[in-house]
Amino acid sequence: MIQTTGLLKVIKLNKTFTFNPKEGIDNPVLMISDDTESVSAPMPRLCALKRQEGESFGFHLRVERGRCGHVIRKLTAWGVAERSGLRDGDRLLEVNESFVDDIPHVEVARRILLSGNQLCLLVMDGEEYDQAVSQGLDLRSLARNHRGEDCQQPRMCHITRDTATGLGINFVPVEGQKGRFTVNLVSGGSAHKAGVFQGDHLVWMNGANVSELTNSALSKMVMKCKDHMTILVIDSESEKSYVRRRMPILPAMVGAHNLPHTPQRLHLVLGSKGYGFLLRQEKTPSGKIVHVMRGLDRDSPAEKAGLQEGDILLEVNRDPVESLEHGDIVDRVRQSGQVVTLTCITAQGLHFYTQLGLCPLLFCGSDPKENEGNKMVPPKPVRVEAPEEVPSVSSQRLCVLQKGPLGFGFNLGCDPQTPGTFISQVVLGGSGHRAGLKEGDLVIEVNGQGMEDKYIEDVIMLVKEGGHFLSLLVMEKSDSSEQKNTQQTTEAETEKYDSQKKEAEELLFL
Repeated sequence: MIQTTGLLKVIKLNKTFTFNPKEGIDNPVLMISDDTESVSAPMPRLCALKRQEGESFGFHLRVERGRCGHVIRKLTAWGVAERSGLRDGDRLLEVNESFVDDIPHVEVARRILLSGNQLCLLVMDGEEYDQAVSQGLDLRSLARNHRGEDCQQPRMCHITRDTATGLGINFVPVEGQKGRFTVNLVSGGSAHKAGVFQGDHLVWMNGANVSELTNSALSKMVMKCKDHMTILVIDSESEKSYVRRRMPILPAMVGAHNLPHTPQRLHLVLGSKGYGFLLRQEKTPSGKIVHVMRGLDRDSPAEKAGLQEGDILLEVNRDPVESLEHGDIVDRVRQSGQVVTLTCITAQGLHFYTQLGLCPLLFCGSDPKENEGNKMVPPKPVRVEAPEEVPSVSSQRLCVLQKGPLGFGFNLGCDPQTPGTFISQVVLGGSGHRAGLKEGDLVIEVNGQGMEDKYIEDVIMLVKEGGHFLSLLVMEKSDSSEQKNTQQTTEAETEKYDSQKKEAEELLFL
């Protein structure tokens, strides 16, 4: 019934709504919703980065106090990383399909550096990552579920011709799809023995991606392979997973492989007459400058470790040396102390990888002892804090560092309630670790200049201005009586310290 009073229209509803528990609710205006919010599982994101020659990926990788995992920071505006979907604060789970959340930061950065110009990162939003860690979720399982349980790694296979069956392989184009070829094998032939399976899809041959090749062009490539070929293949079901995720298949993702040449990582113990080898800078026939092992002494530490005359040096203490000057490499070896770790490859091996356009360090032979050492428990969150003031005898140490591809290998920290700057973290195996830096060390001098009364930004500035070499005078934890009396930090100074602390939590970057 409707009544009108002037400009006001009054609507009366003659029919009232009554609830009958037997019949339920039939009022179309009334909706009942569940108050409990559905909690979805954290969802990792895949970011495929591709840079141009000489261009950076446009992000920093950091380890931060108070946070677990490897943190993505300082993305370049409109850079490669930002365009690919990386966000500030993301946590890194996988690098090129390899789970990295539980391995040392320096090794994660190393894998990124060795990836070349293409890189696939599996990341998780920072808040979702913290939530997953607090709930005890298995991050490795989350990463595996993202790509699918049945997804297998691509395989790089080196095929050598034999007299009976030749290479034992041919390639059949997929009808209507340019650049897609399936593998047809000779049973028991060379390709089969090299790890290729019937029905595999061809991704890459002798350093060239086949996705843009016609059948005629591929046939010409095969004809040029006289005695051997190196191919990258994947089974068809796993390939579907990569296609679904819009993920490129890269040589850096390969699993088990049977390549004819692999770099070797050797540990040399200093003897009474040194390590027993000479390092010379030489030029290869292609014009590339390399650093070659010469003049190995009989029964020397070098010979006992397995070095061979003419081996080419790739790393010193797991730091690549390709971009270093010869003198810098010699200094690194001399500064290694009682033990030095050298990664080397034969001249034939280097030529093999150069022809394929690959970095040989991607395929370095594994060291069982090193693998055991890398089985680390993920770090628990800790607060950024100054060294505890406990009674002890203070001792000062002079630590001389040489900058490597990953920086000096330590982090700085500060606290508004405590004067000075301290070493908040030392990267295992980095330059700082080898020089003797310890977590909690107070920074007394940087390159001879006193730092006890300086702000942390002054310390950072001197560290950066020092170039490739750094001299740090540090002091172990000392009791409070040895500390200088300082006035109470003002609120403004506290805010300044907070901003400086955030800026200086990590000096290692890509």
